[in-house]
Amino acid sequence: MENRGLAADLKYQLYEATVQSPEWQVKNMPLFHKKFTGQIGTSMREDFSGTGRISCDWAKKSKSNRAVGLDLDPEPLDFGERMHRSRLKPEIRSRVTFIQQDVLVPTREKFDMIGAHNFSFFIFLDRETLLKYAKAAFRSLNKRGTFFLEMAGGDGFIKPGSSEEKITVPGVGKIRYSWEQHQYDSVANTNDYSIHFKLPDGRWMNDEFRYHWRLWQIREVREILSEAGFKRTEVLWPRDEKSGRYDAVETGEHCDVWLAYVVGVK
Repeated sequence: MENRGLAADLKYQLYEATVQSPEWQVKNMPLFHKKFTGQIGTSMREDFSGTGRISCDWAKKSKSNRAVGLDLDPEPLDFGERMHRSRLKPEIRSRVTFIQQDVLVPTREKFDMIGAHNFSFFIFLDRETLLKYAKAAFRSLNKRGTFFLEMAGGDGFIKPGSSEEKITVPGVGKIRYSWEQHQYDSVANTNDYSIHFKLPDGRWMNDEFRYHWRLWQIREVREILSEAGFKRTEVLWPRDEKSGRYDAVETGEHCDVWLAYVVGVK
């Protein structure tokens, strides 16, 4: 993998500090996997893995755990290899693999759990492609595997505007994280989003991450998973705003912005 320079390293460092929460996935995915299948999950595939933080943290949790991170972009994979995987103890490192591969292609290795986090599958803009992804994930799972899809929506997720938060990043200092929502397309059900960072010295890193997403709805994703072969689907809905705890539900209250997981159970 190629080193793309300090600027690229900084943007991924800031992204991890402001956007990701690997501790949630590492703790909760195996809990819900066991709840839905009755099995203990030890192997995890992190789709759209970026820097592979979740994969590395998963392998560190237990000597039985193995993780594979898939991403098409070599730049974040390079960062993850240098900053995370290479710094693991050899025994742990042997249980983590990063692969530059399209998630639409099934992997030979089968997994107990596959996860697409941070709304990453929203890059698929048509039903045919999302169904292809669901079928590829289905084929990449063990007999009683689970497929976790993180989603977001609500009126507040499509209104143009921005929000900011100040966060202290180790080794960098106090930075300002800015999330910007652009003009929503009501016909295509798509929207553009941007992430900007303001550094301690006042410099802005604008549009370091930019997304063009289709805002998939929970019901249509559940229908697609069923069509792909999953025997049932579950919806994980936050219990409240602060605890980080989710419950399996069949109804959800109206929210200005909602976050949820749809889980396909093989």
